[in-house]
Amino acid sequence: MSQTLSIESVGVDVESAIAKGIQELGVSREQVMVEVLEEPSRRLLGLGAKPARVRLTVIRAPETPPTRTESVSKPEALAFDDEEDEDELPAPATEQEMAEAAKVGEAVLRRLLQSMGIRATISAKPAPKQSGEPQHWTLDVRGANLSELIGRRGETLAALQYITRLITSRQIGRRAYLVVDVDGYKARREEMLRRLAFRMAEQAIQRGRTVSMEPMPPHERRIIHLTLKDNPNVSTESVGEGENRKVTIVPRRSQQP
Repeated sequence: MSQTLSIESVGVDVESAIAKGIQELGVSREQVMVEVLEEPSRRLLGLGAKPARVRLTVIRAPETPPTRTESVSKPEALAFDDEEDEDELPAPATEQEMAEAAKVGEAVLRRLLQSMGIRATISAKPAPKQSGEPQHWTLDVRGANLSELIGRRGETLAALQYITRLITSRQIGRRAYLVVDVDGYKARREEMLRRLAFRMAEQAIQRGRTVSMEPMPPHERRIIHLTLKDNPNVSTESVGEGENRKVTIVPRRSQQP
């Protein structure tokens, strides 16, 4: 199954089809791989002309450049991946603005799924407020055989969320605090990570030495940071680069023998 986000686009010629698809995805030309599915054709007197058809595959969703340590003193930065394209956009100020953004995001996500040939239902709802996280809405996608929307370690879902946020933010003129979930995958994964964080923290305390977790994507590392940020007995740091970046749990000095 595909682990990347793809859509098909049509136009009077190949370049027009590519431009249309890039605009719909809200990415740059360098961030997609193009596959020409059908060349345009014209018949006598222009009758029965067929448009060009291409498939665009997102090959890289921009991330905020990693820092050596993800500080737990900035809870908003920990809760959401910052998209560089949205840095200059204001954050929503009222619940009504957030609800309006969610409505636009739902429409954007529906169009993306239709472009991918996926039939599913989408429900938008405010997420429960959690300590250290900005208030946001969740776009919950439900349907049959949606595992391809999740991908390996949630990579496809992360790309889908990025594109949905980016297009929505551009349409409403401010940052869209939206989380895209598929069949409750993120909710289950988050709960599992929180339980794992507590267990690993206990191990670090009992052993009196630093414990390293497996490499994780940014949003999962931030779940670990947020889960343990109020634990007086440990601190957390992210170490490593790229796909090998992981969280380490460090017992505080008073806990070490």
